[in-house]
Amino acid sequence: MTVLLVALLLMLALLSFWRMVKGKLEPKPNYPRGLSSLPVIGSLFHFAGHTQLHLLFHRLQQTYGSLYSLYMGSNFVVVVNNYLHAKEVLLKKGKIFGGRPRKVTTDLLSRNGKDIAFANYSPIWKCQRKLVHSALSMFGDGSLALEKIICQEAASLCEILSATQDSPLDMAPELTRGVTNVVCSLCFNSSYQRGDPEFEAMLQYSQGIVDTVAKESMLDIFPWLQFFPNKDLALLKKCVQVRDQLLQQKLVKHKEMFSSDSVNDLMDALLRAKLNMENNNSHLLPGQELTDDHLLMTVADIFGAGVETTTTVLKWTVLYLLHYPEVQQKIQEEIDQELGFNRYPLLDDRQHLPYLEATISEILRIRPVAPLFIPHEALMDTSIGEYDIPKGAHIVINLWSIHHDEKEWEKPGEFNPGRFLDKDGKRIYSPSSSYLPFGAGVRVCLGEVLAKMELFLFLSWTLQRFTFSVPEGHTLPEPEGKFGVVLQVPTFKVKATLREAWKSKVIDQ
Repeated sequence: MTVLLVALLLMLALLSFWRMVKGKLEPKPNYPRGLSSLPVIGSLFHFAGHTQLHLLFHRLQQTYGSLYSLYMGSNFVVVVNNYLHAKEVLLKKGKIFGGRPRKVTTDLLSRNGKDIAFANYSPIWKCQRKLVHSALSMFGDGSLALEKIICQEAASLCEILSATQDSPLDMAPELTRGVTNVVCSLCFNSSYQRGDPEFEAMLQYSQGIVDTVAKESMLDIFPWLQFFPNKDLALLKKCVQVRDQLLQQKLVKHKEMFSSDSVNDLMDALLRAKLNMENNNSHLLPGQELTDDHLLMTVADIFGAGVETTTTVLKWTVLYLLHYPEVQQKIQEEIDQELGFNRYPLLDDRQHLPYLEATISEILRIRPVAPLFIPHEALMDTSIGEYDIPKGAHIVINLWSIHHDEKEWEKPGEFNPGRFLDKDGKRIYSPSSSYLPFGAGVRVCLGEVLAKMELFLFLSWTLQRFTFSVPEGHTLPEPEGKFGVVLQVPTFKVKATLREAWKSKVIDQ
């Protein structure tokens, strides 16, 4: 027994010695400079009192440089604040950094990553993305069908503004309904009327999701917290349940009416792809099949992201136009000069309204919809610039820093649509390569084309006919957003006044 104990101790001593020698022989990883950390909590004590993570990460680069690391609990996180490093992650090594960290809230939202936004880079993910891209192409850029849908919703919005003009109005739900109907037409070939109970339920569950998902909350950093009472988790579960009930109803109806010869919307396209796979017209391996969960979560992605992001940009634009009435006036003068008063705007008019396009570009720069991109995960050991990045590292790209980089943008804190115009003010362009409002690479935003169409048409239609101002007795909030999966706009009221030239106009749509 004694001999066995001595032998065991000798073996442990040799193992310890070998590890020490090996550690000295092997070079230490050259990780980005890191924030100090403590056991269990990591670097979280640096976050105390800071709810706006994008602003905190922006300030930290003054001390740690534009690429630095930290620990969120036990998770090793690399924060990217420079567009050159961001493009290396998104473009040059897009597949290597194509992973997504598993989180409690996003797993619940996406049924364990069966969607597009929060799923890992994989064969089934590529298949889903290709299907959505094909479906969007059915209505593609310049499509008369989709343009007609958006114009119908823009006209409906104008009717509401006309009926409530000169009275304080919260435009947020009206903008949301208009954008929702566009996406509904794309996904389900349906739409909502004002006051529809299903639409009201959708508004509530969407806000609940925005308030609880992808905020680097304690629940996501310490997953074991899900086993204790948690107010945010309870809210998220309730909202997801309502969402899934609505989506399940849509799926059942589409299955009942489905015909592979007639594809009218995204749900039909996904059902046909699933049928083709079941008929062995797929190269996916067993376990990589397109299930009903994949269908539902893919539509939920397009529906949720497509509505919330575009609506957020529209709300930011209206708020900035209230703060900068001279910009609103200049847009209206451009519309008056180029379009006149006898017809409504069309997509072809984008080339003739560069100042409006520049204003949209500046909104996307100064108030990026997602100030922090959804985190990426390194799928293997790799590097960013001169630094080593281990497999499993979470990569956070701070778009706020990239769009407010003083080395790339002149006076980045100032709202200046003119920065996106040439010296003659006639052509739209990007003055910096660090402009990434829709991301880049394999995970670039699928809805970029649709979003740009909606932003142009909704804004051109409303500004052609109405002037927005602050209602008497109301205070206009400062354009400071609330951090979340999107940069949320403060609540405000608008007075929409029909412009003099349009008071007697009646135009066929």
